[in-house]
Amino acid sequence: AFVGCIHCSCIKKICFATLNLKLTLQVQLSTLSTEPVIASKKPFKVELVCGKRHSWCTCGHSKKQPFCDGTHKTKTQGLMPQCFIPEKDSKTWLCGCKYTANPPYWDSTHKQEFIQSALLSENTDS
Repeated sequence: AFVGCIHCSCIKKICFATLNLKLTLQVQLSTLSTEPVIASKKPFKVELVCGKRHSWCTCGHSKKQPFCDGTHKTKTQGLMPQCFIPEKDSKTWLCGCKYTANPPYWDSTHKQEFIQSALLSENTDS
């Protein structure tokens, strides 16, 4: 009786706490944005290294623009970095507005009115 009583009580408390945690996380996730924020109204000039895996930020929240720093895990829902491996060393331009049709590369989308009139994220200086 002693073991059953204590263990049943503990298990119920743990399950209830876990259930509350799951519900809280679901509510928090449902309030996260599914759209990127505009990190910059211009592209970023970068040097890419052949054979190196690069992770381009798609959410716009990274403090290491234009690359991912993992911030999407707490700031967005469903946005993951775009990973790519260049076939040669190169200097190129990566999209800063996050709305390019050719990710991760810039395509002049940043010149459109909806980008130019948008407020920037507090994470960037551009």
